Amino acid sequence: MKLAALLTSLLFFTGFTHPADEHPTLAIGASAPDFSLPGVDGKTYTLASFKDAQVLVIVFSCNHCPTAQAYEDRLIQLTKDYQGKGVAVLAIMPNDPLSIRLDELGYTDMGDSFEEMKRRAADKKYNFPYLYDGKTEEISRKYGPIATPHAFIFDKNRKLRYSGRIDDVEKPTKTPHSLDARNAIDALLSGKEVPVATTKVFGCSIKWAEKSDWIDKAKEEWAKEPVKLDTITADGIKDLIRNHSDKLRLINVWATWCGPCVAEFPDFVDMNRMYRRRDFEFISISADEPAKMGKALQFLQKSQASNTNYIFNLDDKYKLIEAVDPKWQGALPYTLLIEPGGKIVYSKEGPVDAAAMKKAIVDDPAVGRYY
Repeated sequence: MKLAALLTSLLFFTGFTHPADEHPTLAIGASAPDFSLPGVDGKTYTLASFKDAQVLVIVFSCNHCPTAQAYEDRLIQLTKDYQGKGVAVLAIMPNDPLSIRLDELGYTDMGDSFEEMKRRAADKKYNFPYLYDGKTEEISRKYGPIATPHAFIFDKNRKLRYSGRIDDVEKPTKTPHSLDARNAIDALLSGKEVPVATTKVFGCSIKWAEKSDWIDKAKEEWAKEPVKLDTITADGIKDLIRNHSDKLRLINVWATWCGPCVAEFPDFVDMNRMYRRRDFEFISISADEPAKMGKALQFLQKSQASNTNYIFNLDDKYKLIEAVDPKWQGALPYTLLIEPGGKIVYSKEGPVDAAAMKKAIVDDPAVGRYY
């Protein structure tokens, strides 16, 4: 990732906010605020649901944050390691899903809606309750998490004894030096004082409901972006397929007269807005006749497709087919995902599953889920 793009992403994810936007964090020694929240498993959970636990670990986390994703496996392992030892672990999703811009989703294949939480929990096989507080954020405001993930650890009397990070290393490929959450749990199980009661928390800022005006600002910005359409030859298309760039390249061949093409095109525009700050690019190729270039451009402008757009310069569609992919039988739409160096990792004749495509993009090594 280029430095400018990384800095921009950090501004979005870590959340440089005005003090007026801050929400007080629960103080050490305070009692755990009660809650009644729906879980992805269809159950409703309250504080009493965990009354038998000697130690209660509440982690505020979410789907979209790269830091939260970096800690998923560690949270699953922590739950396994303390199973049967009197420790209960649960996660609460604090974000208002409507306050998240598409360009804040550059490290994920899904947002923070309740339905997407269900999918993420199933994908990762969560072994702890995952609760939704995005509708009102009432409980999250009482706890006051700084970022995702933020751990709050309570003793048997439900007094807060630890607040902060899970450990001191974000990337899952590196070994942490300080296992802060585990140290706190072990101390409480041993009847000792927690060695370090608070730490700072690195991650994505909480998307409070008052940030929803970000969405309107984003739409205004996107509407102002120029939309262009250039012609391309068969040799030009072949060069696109070879992908000499350092970016994962998504190519969609479409036409204005193709109903499925028109119906799915907004999904590609969304993907471009999500991932274009990463090592990713979206390119569309219109199969309309060159004489219909004006009509194709009008569609692209209406779609706010500010990505790179081409129209094939010949009426001979069979030359288009051979240039794009000899394996393609010719039905529209046709979509390719190509790694740097020209390796085709995905090809689909007909409409794509947008959720599956986003997962393929973010799981590819050229893009990835972490900083």
